[in-house]
Amino acid sequence: MTAIAPSRPSAVKRLGSALSRIGRRLEAGIEGWMARKSLVETSEILSPASFPWVADLEANWTTIRRELEGVIGERASMPNMQDLSPLQYSIVKEKVWKVFSFRAYGVRSEGNCRACPETARLIDAIPGLEVAFFSVLEPGAHLAAHRGAYKGLVRTHLGLMVPEPREKVRMQVGKETVIWEEGRCVVFDDTYRHEVWNDTDGVRVVLLIDTPRPFPPAVAWMNRLVLKLARLTPEIGGAVREMKAWEKARYPEVAKSA
Repeated sequence: MTAIAPSRPSAVKRLGSALSRIGRRLEAGIEGWMARKSLVETSEILSPASFPWVADLEANWTTIRRELEGVIGERASMPNMQDLSPLQYSIVKEKVWKVFSFRAYGVRSEGNCRACPETARLIDAIPGLEVAFFSVLEPGAHLAAHRGAYKGLVRTHLGLMVPEPREKVRMQVGKETVIWEEGRCVVFDDTYRHEVWNDTDGVRVVLLIDTPRPFPPAVAWMNRLVLKLARLTPEIGGAVREMKAWEKARYPEVAKSA
């Protein structure tokens, strides 16, 4: 019997693999350059003291918690993260990650801000804010390991509802384990792979905030430009459109007055 030679990858597949490798090297090079220019730590966990607005959030966390309590009862009607960004299905397939948005890539959710006015006021005072929302994890939720796409942002979680036992509500960021505390902020670099569990019978809620990484003035200007250009991508544009559609249905009075 004549042996059949193994098929060789097509030229298109070889080209695609080569471009993918080049893309990964380029991404790694850009992230390395940004890390060298960063004015704050490039480790998994960053010092909250590097971000002056964190103290204001923590000082007013009970006000934010009180406004959260006014809307959390309607969480079943909140959009799932996958509804806003289908790519998130790679992180979680079950509809256990809810979003109550305040700001997203230059767009303000007026209805949600009116429902939580003091929270909105505190968020509006954060310099360069890109994203802010109540991130709601249902009991038993698990977000698979994933990483952020861009080192020019840093992420903050303000603990608002952390069910007991707290050690079963946790996040692994690189080699660091985060156990949230109500009223305390955790600032971290989400380009490290991170994974989240809520192995309790309660609901976990944090106020999730994305802000620009501090850089020297020239690099900060470049970073702002990149963030603005990112708003033109299909992924971000689609998420913003879905958020607007949800808000229009949820707050028809706001849509009429706009």
